[in-house]
Amino acid sequence: MTATTTEATEKTGAHTAEAAGVITGARERIDALDDRIIGLIQERMAVSAVIQEARIASGGRRVNLSREMEVLGRYREALGKPGTALAMTLLELCRGRV
Repeated sequence: MTATTTEATEKTGAHTAEAAGVITGARERIDALDDRIIGLIQERMAVSAVIQEARIASGGRRVNLSREMEVLGRYREALGKPGTALAMTLLELCRGRV
């Protein structure tokens, strides 16, 4: 094994150079996906701010609980119980704690 191969297997936890290569490539893909997800969350936050501003300007409340329940249901249906926690985090990021 070369020093580079040893370093790659140690960094990935793999026991072969082939597995280390697969893991490294997959991690790069995950990092790219995470970058896209973060961008989408930031976009969602901006859109949510527009909705909140319009609702408040019209005399409404900042938060629409029935809509939030719809969002929670959608995430729970698609992702199971962890989806609910993810949706709660997204809602908190987009509207702040209530």
